[in-house]
Amino acid sequence: MISRRIAPRCLAVVLAAAAAAAAALPVGTASAEPVPPASGAEGELVPGVAPGPGYQPWQIDTPDQALPPQVYEPSAEEDAVEPRGAVAGTYDLVEFVPLADAVARVACTKSAGPYQRQVERWLKRTVDGKQSAGDCKAIRAFQVKEKIKPAIGFAGPVTWARMQLISARKNPNAAKKCPVRSYRVACVDLTRQLTWVQKGEKVVYGPVPMRSGRAGYRTRAGWHTIYWRHKNHVSTLYNQPMPYSQFFSGGQAFHAVYGSIFTTVGSMGCVNLRLGDARKLWGVLKKGDRVYVWGHRPGT
Repeated sequence: MISRRIAPRCLAVVLAAAAAAAAALPVGTASAEPVPPASGAEGELVPGVAPGPGYQPWQIDTPDQALPPQVYEPSAEEDAVEPRGAVAGTYDLVEFVPLADAVARVACTKSAGPYQRQVERWLKRTVDGKQSAGDCKAIRAFQVKEKIKPAIGFAGPVTWARMQLISARKNPNAAKKCPVRSYRVACVDLTRQLTWVQKGEKVVYGPVPMRSGRAGYRTRAGWHTIYWRHKNHVSTLYNQPMPYSQFFSGGQAFHAVYGSIFTTVGSMGCVNLRLGDARKLWGVLKKGDRVYVWGHRPGT
């Protein structure tokens, strides 16, 4: 990724900097009901609170490997080194909200979010795609419970992603989209932006949230095989760390990122994970394990 750390500033200045990058980023939907973002100022979705030191949503790229890596056998000494930890706040659930709402620090937004209908349905509200005082109160209560900031009742991508994760926890493969096999299969659901590992019908890892490839750099669908694992890989594209990399298709791999995975723009093709999730996945998968990818990332 292109790392551009910005020193702490007043909220308005930080949001203005973030908006410059975020304004051009499309916000898609995660269902068959496309809801375009609003036009004008409300169409500019930015992080709703001043990001912490590890949260850099204005990054325009991720530290992915552009071409297949040079495969070699890491030494025991190299494998003994654990990737550095992520700073506090790196993976906070920071919602993208209208710029005007963020600057004004509204308590409850009057704006309908890009996932308004999906969120209304999930909360068992009247599904009309319009924000009401009742909708805002219900969404805000969910955001407070799930520690999504700012809790202003905006039906944005982070709130919807959290709802999808909660719904998938008991049985992520309820729709039978990931093939059931007697061996381990790493399932990558691009539509819901979730990944898990199953052996037979038993889920042995996850589901966890992820970030897949953006338009033009989509994570390749279909069957793949983990062909190389490199715990301390460094991107040849941006010279940035890709901790716990497990390559399954050319330069595409599972790996951690030191930044939020809840951004409106996708990766350059890799499956980006939070550090703890990538570390656990490293302990579950082995070279030769199969990976199955399907669906489409919202907005791609």
